[in-house]
Amino acid sequence: MAPAAGPSPVGPPGAPPRLADIAAQAKVSEATVSRVLNGKAGVAATTRQRVLAALDVLGYERPVRLRRRSAGLVGLVIPELTNPVFPAFAQIIEQVLAGHGYTPILCTQMPGGATEDELVEQLEERDVAGIVFMSGLHADTTADPARYARLAGRKVPFVLINGYHEQIQATFVSPDDRAAARMAVRHLTALGHHRIGLAVGPARYVPALRKVEGFLSASAELLGRPADEARELVRHTLFSVEGGQVAAATLLDQGCTGIVCGSDLMALGVIREAARRGLRVPHDVSVVGFDDSPLIAFTDPPLTTVRQPVQSMATAAVGALLEEMAGNPVQHTEFVFQPDLVVRGSTAQAPPTGQAPLTGQASPTGQGPAPLR
Repeated sequence: MAPAAGPSPVGPPGAPPRLADIAAQAKVSEATVSRVLNGKAGVAATTRQRVLAALDVLGYERPVRLRRRSAGLVGLVIPELTNPVFPAFAQIIEQVLAGHGYTPILCTQMPGGATEDELVEQLEERDVAGIVFMSGLHADTTADPARYARLAGRKVPFVLINGYHEQIQATFVSPDDRAAARMAVRHLTALGHHRIGLAVGPARYVPALRKVEGFLSASAELLGRPADEARELVRHTLFSVEGGQVAAATLLDQGCTGIVCGSDLMALGVIREAARRGLRVPHDVSVVGFDDSPLIAFTDPPLTTVRQPVQSMATAAVGALLEEMAGNPVQHTEFVFQPDLVVRGSTAQAPPTGQAPLTGQASPTGQGPAPLR
């Protein structure tokens, strides 16, 4: 079968644009293309963008006079890139910044690498116009918030995502972590689960603490479980696949048929531990994640998760930063965004009473759980 016809081939790199090719791609006249390339007035903004997009698609470089000079540098400080939710945030933040003419600088805190304070120092040396902090030390209740007061004292605008500290005078953008935990517990109780556990990150982090609060209140309201009893079904560990697996080992031993997780990666760890024990998800154990990270819908089984409103949060954070960089008054408060429950294949009706998940270690052959002792 012959390949479908595409746009006309372009010339060699550096060759002048061919008006006919660009006009055909943009679906405008050659005269309009000429006006855009020569920076002439009288062309609608949307039409101008179509012509410029056509240049990009056909592989032509935009004329130097049409390239927009950067309005300045903006730093983006995130903890790591292994959790797919962070690159998702970074991509949207960078797109919004670029749309306003700013050049983003991505700074990642790798183990053994530069600390947040060192990264901020490097950004200030580059004379950044502002900084976006994502799940940084502002989310750590054991960290000194004075570093942000010093940053504000140096007149560096900044905004903080995921984590709130009442002693920091800044704009915060967060998901409603309490509501996220409550809706996950509500979903599992509606499916008949009564023994529900929570696998969440270290207790010093604000998002983890808030998820615990939501979990405890939902357990009391929906299951009649006192806070002290519900807290026994909370496991603090790392926000990682390995952390989820460690938490699941204890929660499954405690007879949980449903497990709520503080991240999608943790949920994958819970599923891994269930499989190691010969348990089926969702037939024997239901699992709920948090974030709705890219590609998470394609896991086996597809993961039920609480979707963090990444697009709205990232856009709001950049909007607040742009206002502050422009010298406009910005409300120094926390803007809380509502998450959504996305039901997929990792949750189902609770197993019949008396068929709680088996405890014990996997058999030496890996063919299911070993006999209980």
